[in-house]
Amino acid sequence: MSLFDRVVLPVASEKDAKATCDAALERIESAGGQVVAVHVIEKGGGVVDKASVEQREERADDIFEIVRNRCDALGVPVETEIVYGTDIAESIFDVADEVDATAIAFTPRGGSRWVKLLTGDVMLSLITETNRPVVVLPDAEED
Repeated sequence: MSLFDRVVLPVASEKDAKATCDAALERIESAGGQVVAVHVIEKGGGVVDKASVEQREERADDIFEIVRNRCDALGVPVETEIVYGTDIAESIFDVADEVDATAIAFTPRGGSRWVKLLTGDVMLSLITETNRPVVVLPDAEED
């Protein structure tokens, strides 16, 4: 079994989907692996959401279209999944468990240390609270 057999790719935006695909797909393709792209629609936990569920689902479809196109171009099998939750990292872990992922791979998103401190650092949770390998990929745009 390879690290890249069945990889969960969390994608938060169109830009994130492009960066993550650029960094991950050649590795996954060369290992003969497959992708499960995940977009988490964060629920406010009693707080009014900024956008309707329908708007967020449409945005997820746009994000997944990027992932599908890039996977199709390399012949990498891809599944997509929208999940809803108040804890983004926990939602990603749940999907990884459901699909028996061999790894979770992502490209860190930018943001100041203050923003991360105030909003909770999803990246830190993904790295420290997981029960499977996590691959932190470089952002090709930042090279």
